[in-house]
Amino acid sequence: MGKDRIMFSNVTKWLLVAGMVLSLGLTGCEDDETFSVEEQEVEVNPWEDMDPGETSRFEGEVPRQPDISWEPYKVDRDVRALYFTEYTLSRGEEHFQSLIEKTNNSIVNAWVINIKNDNANVVYRSEVPLVQEVGADMNIIRDMDHVMNVLRENDIYPIGRIVAFKDRIAATAREDLAIKDVNGNVWRDNKGDAWLNPYNPESWDYLVDIAKEAAMHGYKDIQFDYVRFPTDGRTSEIDYEGKDEEMEQSEAIAAFLEYAREELKPYGVFVTADIFGWALVETGGASVGHHLETIVPATDVILPMVYPSHYGPGIFGFAKPDLHPYEMVYQSLERAQERMAAMDHDGPLARIRPWLQDFNASYLGAGNWMPYGPAEVLTQIQASYDAGVEEWVLWNSGNNYTWEALMDVEVEDFTDDD
Repeated sequence: MGKDRIMFSNVTKWLLVAGMVLSLGLTGCEDDETFSVEEQEVEVNPWEDMDPGETSRFEGEVPRQPDISWEPYKVDRDVRALYFTEYTLSRGEEHFQSLIEKTNNSIVNAWVINIKNDNANVVYRSEVPLVQEVGADMNIIRDMDHVMNVLRENDIYPIGRIVAFKDRIAATAREDLAIKDVNGNVWRDNKGDAWLNPYNPESWDYLVDIAKEAAMHGYKDIQFDYVRFPTDGRTSEIDYEGKDEEMEQSEAIAAFLEYAREELKPYGVFVTADIFGWALVETGGASVGHHLETIVPATDVILPMVYPSHYGPGIFGFAKPDLHPYEMVYQSLERAQERMAAMDHDGPLARIRPWLQDFNASYLGAGNWMPYGPAEVLTQIQASYDAGVEEWVLWNSGNNYTWEALMDVEVEDFTDDD
């Protein structure tokens, strides 16, 4: 397994030394003893922060805080990932190992795995009290610690996907956390889904507690999806209880992400957010809470869904965007970076890690779509690198990926100018 080389400041090195003492079970200095550490380059194995199977994750009603901050152990990686559902990973050990083997023989170095899925279920047996109270866990992945141990043995970077505010379970069982209609009832979208209220800090805590538990399992990146307001249904009938009238929807989403990042800082994870691809292009305040300039200071990574199929006719001058995978991805990422470069912001901004399309959008109708195979997948990856973005994630809802496009390539194939 690979090892990262990290330069630590003096403060960080104190944390590192403390972490080594605790993780190895060694005795440290007495309280009245002091010592100094000269600045040096330290080689660490970023996986050796905890054994998930040996970790007690809760103390009473709250997630157990790490004994020390694991922030120095953050694994900073240029992610090249695939998304896997809990059902794919529970199809038996033979299938699971086949995915590991394919990954090891490909350019892929990371997996995005559902933690809280689109149906609002936590996919393993959770110890989060509110998850248990509302009956939201399904235990589909019966041994998450085994999954995590195999990933770490193969140096596959684990990303935990948490569907955030779309939540038919908790928002139904706990109406005080839900978006309401003007009559005080739980509001539902066209699919019958209820939503947690993004203006309500108590709904934030529910999601963050799930994220903390995932981090204690060993996930290195917590990725919030549906981190937005609802788009379909009778949104005009919504009454956002507790809303600060001066707070825009984009500001509420940014406030949640900032809160999550601060709460998860001791757990040594990155906090990342899925956003609509058109948020990279549209400069106005987005009604769903995805405004680029507002969200990029609030999180570590943004994952814009720049699927060519998801753009409307006329974008970048193309009547049928799905037929132009390179142009859609390249132009979107170029536009985003131009806007971010023009921002007047002193602090760090989120990196860009786009979602790319590995599926057929036949629902667009004849003439408006084309099959996406190896060439279409590779041209989107090439467009990302050409735009200066060296991370990406492929999406296929059924996890039927175009592996042949990923097994005979290296990063250098996309970055070599010759």
